[in-house]
Amino acid sequence: MSKEITSMKEDYSQWYNDLVIKAGLADYSAVRGCMVIKPYGYALWENMQRQLDTMFKETGHENAYFPLFVPKSLFEAEEKNAEGFAKECAIVTHYRLKADPDNKGKLMVDPEAKLEEELVVRPTSEAIIWSTYKGWIQSYRDLPLLINQWANVVRWEMRTRLFLRTTEFLWQEGHTAHATEKEAIDETVQMLNVYATFAESYMALPVIKGVKSANERFAGALDTYCIEALMQDGKALQAGTSHFLGQNFAKAFDVKFTDKENKLDYVWATSWGVSTRLIGALVMAHSDDQGLVLPPKLAPIQVVIVPIFKGQEQKQLIDEKVSVLLQQLKAAGISVKYDDNDNNRPGWKFAEYEMKGVPVRIAIGARDLANNVVEVARRDTKEKMSFSIDGLSGQVITLLAEIQQAIYTKAKNFRDNLVTEANQWDEFVKLLDEKAGFISAHWDGTGETEDKIKELTKATIRCIPLDNKQEEGKCILTGNPSTQRVLFARAY
Repeated sequence: MSKEITSMKEDYSQWYNDLVIKAGLADYSAVRGCMVIKPYGYALWENMQRQLDTMFKETGHENAYFPLFVPKSLFEAEEKNAEGFAKECAIVTHYRLKADPDNKGKLMVDPEAKLEEELVVRPTSEAIIWSTYKGWIQSYRDLPLLINQWANVVRWEMRTRLFLRTTEFLWQEGHTAHATEKEAIDETVQMLNVYATFAESYMALPVIKGVKSANERFAGALDTYCIEALMQDGKALQAGTSHFLGQNFAKAFDVKFTDKENKLDYVWATSWGVSTRLIGALVMAHSDDQGLVLPPKLAPIQVVIVPIFKGQEQKQLIDEKVSVLLQQLKAAGISVKYDDNDNNRPGWKFAEYEMKGVPVRIAIGARDLANNVVEVARRDTKEKMSFSIDGLSGQVITLLAEIQQAIYTKAKNFRDNLVTEANQWDEFVKLLDEKAGFISAHWDGTGETEDKIKELTKATIRCIPLDNKQEEGKCILTGNPSTQRVLFARAY
């Protein structure tokens, strides 16, 4: 089975694409740049969605849904946001097709069905949401307004890759309105921490929390907070963002409220989101040449049981025992599958579930039944062990927790070993080329220098860490004074 995917060391990009396809996460579609998310991949997204949705609601947010289409005039209302997304926008200009009289069986755009106003297919929903909020907010009693939506968006990408960058993708986007600047900033930081907790506790993905440079901010934001992760090829990946929008969108859409002193003011805003890109992050951060390695908390199937038997008599005895085990494991909250399909041999099944990253595999045969044990294999280390059938569910719960922690620890050690300080330009370039990872270096704070470093090395400032210490130094490129280090990396 391992020969079905390209080796990670041979070609990391091809390894990733092979793995997404072979593990049944997604497939290419008839629409350029768009993907089909297959049932196994969608089950993974549902697990992510379910946990994030719980965390959002625990922090007071409610779900709503807004239209896919945005009138062009509304989209243009916040200039920086419109300019930032202009090159990625798909536009609807007509609402009807008709038969082409010159080409039988073909359709053409009906010129009489041109829209009075063109519609932008949402690349993000600030415009349509804030135009709606104007009617929802009049008084401080209407605040804070804490709304999230699960949706799809379209950003016309020239170079696409399954999950990481597609023309259409699934995500959630939170959009909140507040009475004060402090409340909005607190919300922005709170949601950043929600994302970081989810990434580390559920995805087993260590992240660095930070603030983006002005050049890398979300269009229309005053500040963009982010979580940055490191993939196994040493490239960074932005795993989530939370934006403090100030009053920009409130002013653009005239969203005002009467405060407790009966004074009229613009509300303060935030937006925040993560997408199906997280599935790509999960694949690249943990998997190997044999397939996916999934953290148990998100795995669609946490445990698979494979029977090994000769003849229906043995099969019946195993079925009876497994029936009891299934009830016990499900009662313990474990997602378990019994694969007794006799179309494939056990060895084929072992390789298949290894490819799919199922955290725990249990094999049970006639000899195991006689000894009241099962063979247990863990996906992350490929270690095999023997567990007693008695109290098996408790042992599996403990093992799943150990696997979750082990995957996180491995990823964190890898990340920590690839955070390196650089003090000279030649050293900086050499590290990027030979070691990769995050490079901690001084920067003079100007967009011009940031652009030049990107031009010369393809490395960008991933973030200014929130826990950054202040220290005097000289910019890695210009030699101009600097007060702190920032994290550079080449990134997806």
